[in-house]
Formats: sequence, structure tokens, C-alpha cells
Amino acid sequence: MIEPTATRRPIADQMYDLLLQQFMSGDRAAGQSLNIGALSRELDVSQTPLREALARLEHTGLVEREALRGYRVAPMMTRTEVQQLMEARLLIEPELAEQAALRKTDAFLRTLKETVDDFHRSAEAADVETERFDLYWRSDDRFHMAIAAQAGNRFLEMAYAALGGQIQRFRLFSKFGRTGARLAAPEHTTIYDAIAAGDGAAAAEAMRAHVTGATQRLLGD
Repeated sequence: MIEPTATRRPIADQMYDLLLQQFMSGDRAAGQSLNIGALSRELDVSQTPLREALARLEHTGLVEREALRGYRVAPMMTRTEVQQLMEARLLIEPELAEQAALRKTDAFLRTLKETVDDFHRSAEAADVETERFDLYWRSDDRFHMAIAAQAGNRFLEMAYAALGGQIQRFRLFSKFGRTGARLAAPEHTTIYDAIAAGDGAAAAEAMRAHVTGATQRLLGD
């Protein structure tokens, strides 16, 4: 559970990653109570790093804290929240894609291509296999985060990062037959191709179509 001493990161960081993994795999269901004492015994760590990890997860929106009741996994998103998240992403991500295309580097393109390849490998079975779903959401996360980092505007990158937990909730909400990963995979390729060509306008339009399509697939519209 805890990393070997030679390679150990802070325990709070390890607990953050572990809990995130458990949320996304469904090991801890949406709305489930997160009792710190019980978690401390289960994971064999002290309560202090757990509190820190849960506080960070609360900031992302993946965890909620209720007065006198403690923490719980955030509930599934409502249709209204999904729609509003799309609207927020459409204000930010097309611009990030356009700027990333204009600032592309060979190293960035190699990293982005790796995420696209991983996404394609997960696409066929993301809806039915936990392992493939894990690869799906992690590669999707890396893809979008890499573009945000490459855009060269730290304030836009921070704005996107602030949505990170809600986008994870969106991915979790899309689990069990609704990821649309097989349709999203070619959309990632289209975005990559536009960025690799240095075509900012095409990259922005491809990102806009991807964010809109992902939302429509989830809502069944």
C-alpha cells in the first residue's frame, strides 16, 4: 500500500492517488461515506495524511464534506451539471488547443501521441473492463492536461485545472456503457492531427466538437 522508502513520496500524495483510483474504479461508490477513522485502519496510515488527501480531493469536487457528518464521495453529476460543465469547458479548451498548436514542439507532440495511442488501446473495452476504463480515463486526463500545459498561458491552464475534479466526475458518470470511448478516440486523433499541423483554428474546432460530442453521448441526446 505504501511505497518503499527509497522511492517514497509524501504519504498524503500516495493517499490522494489511491483514493482517486478507488473512486474511478468504482471501489468507493458515488455518495459513499468516507470515515477517516475507518479509512485509517483499512489503509494502515495515520489520520493526518488522510485528512490532507481528502481536503485536496474536496477542492477538486470529487469529495464533499458535510457538517457533523464528515466526508463522502461526491454524488453522480446531474444533467444540469453535465451541461454546465460543457459550457465552461467550451470557454477554455478550444483556446488551449489553438494556442498549443501554435506552440507545438517535438517533445510535446511525442507526449500527446502517446496519450492518443493509449486512448485507442482502451477504447474498445473501456465500457466493460475495469483495467481498460482505468487506461481510458488516465490517458484522457493526460491528453487534455498536456494541451493545457503547452498553451503557454498559466491562467488558462489554472482555469482548466480548477475544473479537473469535475471532469473526473464527468468521466466517472460516463462509466458502465456510456463512455463513448470508441467515438472519442478518433476525435482525439483529429485534435492531435490539427495540433501537429500547427493549425490553431482547426485544433480549436476539433476540441469544440469533442467536448460537445462527449456531453451529448453521455446525456443520450
